[in-house]
Amino acid sequence: MSDADVKLDVGRELTRGLGAGADPEVGRQAAEDHREEIEEVLKGADMVFVTAGEGGGTGTGGAPVVANVARSLGALTIGVVTRPFTFEGRRRATQADTGIDTLRNEVDTLIVIPNDRLLAMTDRDISVLDAFRSADQVLLSGVQGITDLITTPGLINLDFADVKTVMSHAGSALMGIGRARGDDRATVAAEQAIASPLLEASMDGAQGVLLNISGGSHLG
Repeated sequence: MSDADVKLDVGRELTRGLGAGADPEVGRQAAEDHREEIEEVLKGADMVFVTAGEGGGTGTGGAPVVANVARSLGALTIGVVTRPFTFEGRRRATQADTGIDTLRNEVDTLIVIPNDRLLAMTDRDISVLDAFRSADQVLLSGVQGITDLITTPGLINLDFADVKTVMSHAGSALMGIGRARGDDRATVAAEQAIASPLLEASMDGAQGVLLNISGGSHLG
């Protein structure tokens, strides 16, 4: 169950409370049927994150509709989605590719996290359930890494305008995470982030960078 303060049940009539049956068209139609309600919920938002696990029905089909509504309202719209694990099958992979391409046209910035690469970040065998939990955690990290820049006071503070400058109409984006301890922790963490398994492509040619550094009280 979602812990969100505001929940919107899309597809109440179309699917009668059930899922989309891994059919993106059903997911799209469910969101379209409730476009006005989505618009009402998003009114007044300066920034909207659209997160989804690509490859199924609801997220793949519904995410572009939500993003379209958010941008039409003038919100900075950021997509943070996962690409399915290989073990989920070819059909979900194909649907994910199509869904990602569609979503890319509806957001200012799109971050795609390849689930398979999450496995490269662990040195142990994990269960399927833990694999999906890891994917959820990385989605959270992607969103929180951006929002913390605005909401958490730091030695060097950014505001929404700074983030908007970097992320508005930015297109595809990459996300890397690094953690370290010891004397050279800053350098090691930065090198880990740049070489993160989450990066699907090279950072060469990047037009902007958002860097979030978190540490203990001794950081300053």
